[in-house]
Amino acid sequence: MESSDTGEDGPPKYHQANPEPMSDEAKQKDRNFRKKLNRDAREIVSDSIHNKIKLIVHRPDYSIESPQEYISLSKELMPIVREIARKTLPLLEHEISSEFARNQYYGSKFQADSIAYRDFRYFAKKLPPTESPSLVVGLRVDESASMSAFGRLEAAKRAVLAVYEFCQICHIPILIYGDTADASKLEQMSIYAYTDFDKTDSNDRFRLMGIRARSNNRDGMALRIMADRLAVSPQQTKLLISISDGQPKAMEDYTGNYAIKDMQQTIAEYERKGITFLAAAIGQDKDVISHIYGNERFLDITDLKELPTKLVRIIARYL
Repeated sequence: MESSDTGEDGPPKYHQANPEPMSDEAKQKDRNFRKKLNRDAREIVSDSIHNKIKLIVHRPDYSIESPQEYISLSKELMPIVREIARKTLPLLEHEISSEFARNQYYGSKFQADSIAYRDFRYFAKKLPPTESPSLVVGLRVDESASMSAFGRLEAAKRAVLAVYEFCQICHIPILIYGDTADASKLEQMSIYAYTDFDKTDSNDRFRLMGIRARSNNRDGMALRIMADRLAVSPQQTKLLISISDGQPKAMEDYTGNYAIKDMQQTIAEYERKGITFLAAAIGQDKDVISHIYGNERFLDITDLKELPTKLVRIIARYL
């Protein structure tokens, strides 16, 4: 498959679908951001079993057909997304903070230990609700070749679009990455950064239309890179959802118990750092995915049509 991104250092291609030509300064910022994503990802995996894997993080552009495809997919989904958001937003507006600001002249909580300072700041009061919910979401999309079967890719794309738009309405930072393995000997792991909370762009919704089935899947490496990005974010709740149709399998020997152990160790490591993992299984290997993630982190998506609504409702529950 041809990519619209030429790799870490090459200049990206810009299509007619872009509303206006990018300035040289904007193009340079894009290149710098892509290089940073590559450096950071390689640093994240440097102490893991994936340290010698040749990795490229792409920042895909979108094609001239992408906006029309987006409109076609969103017609059915947006009423559902807006309705869930409509019910969720009032809860966010009336969110009550449980955190107290100390050393106040007045407040609802007396701080006896502050009397020693004799500055009359003896009270604590609740902090006001934050303007944005304290949640960050990562959505990992398996772009292995088997995703092309039985409508899985279309279901995944619709779910990603629904989650993205819900997060936009509710002002939730979101990271959406796709991944595949063994695109070539020089590119053993490919990450596609469709949206990134460090560089938001209203055209990201069109980039999502580039999600496609490609080659193998090295799940543990993808989870590690995304989980690490979420772990350092300032939000209180960090949710990482993986949409996948099968068990990990990549050359040379990343398969079976070896790959499963890597994924389970990665999940355990980053759960200790505050990451909540969920796996949306949409393929034939549901038993294996359930075994890898554990029943408490496993979503059995039997009806692919339910995937977008289920994921949006799950995210809403974490707010």
